[in-house]
Amino acid sequence: MKLPVAVLVSGRGSNLQAILDACASDAIDARVAIVIANHAGVPALERAALAGVPAAVFTLRSYPDRETAHAAMAEAIAGVGAKLVVLAGFDHILAPAFFVRLPGVPVVNLHPALLPLFGGRGMHGDKVHAAVLASGATESGCTVHRVHPETIDLGEVVVQRRVAVKPDDDPATLAARVLEEEHIAIVEAIRRFIPTAVSA
Repeated sequence: MKLPVAVLVSGRGSNLQAILDACASDAIDARVAIVIANHAGVPALERAALAGVPAAVFTLRSYPDRETAHAAMAEAIAGVGAKLVVLAGFDHILAPAFFVRLPGVPVVNLHPALLPLFGGRGMHGDKVHAAVLASGATESGCTVHRVHPETIDLGEVVVQRRVAVKPDDDPATLAARVLEEEHIAIVEAIRRFIPTAVSA
């Protein structure tokens, strides 16, 4: 039985593509059961369509508040029987109602730095890589970690992968190298949940 995974996205979806490719090649015993976006028209939705994966969009402006929107997302995830939720470039902090509707379903997030460094509110995208460079750090990388209600980048680390920071790096060049590792890390993280999640 393949592990049914829900993937939450907000943008281009390159990490979603890494997951889709790994599932299609049987590199992991999993399948993407649904893709959920919080913005309409993002490229990640095109990737889902090309792969024949169901997708849904939940924009905050369509709901009275964040709790209601995220509860609706969780309802859609529960409806397809997903046993793991992966935040792959998802730019919202999940409301407590999301977790209430999905008891026992693990949620993981991919962050473009070596947590606990360079995490927390406002630390996403190029802001993270700029902060790494400004700090003088000699290495960076990515982290897949567990997500818990009302916390930001504080959950248990599942996978980390590292890259060297080069003297001539700028945020874009560092981001490109970290992204390559993200594609590996997100697939490895899903693999680590397969034995327990499928049998749950």
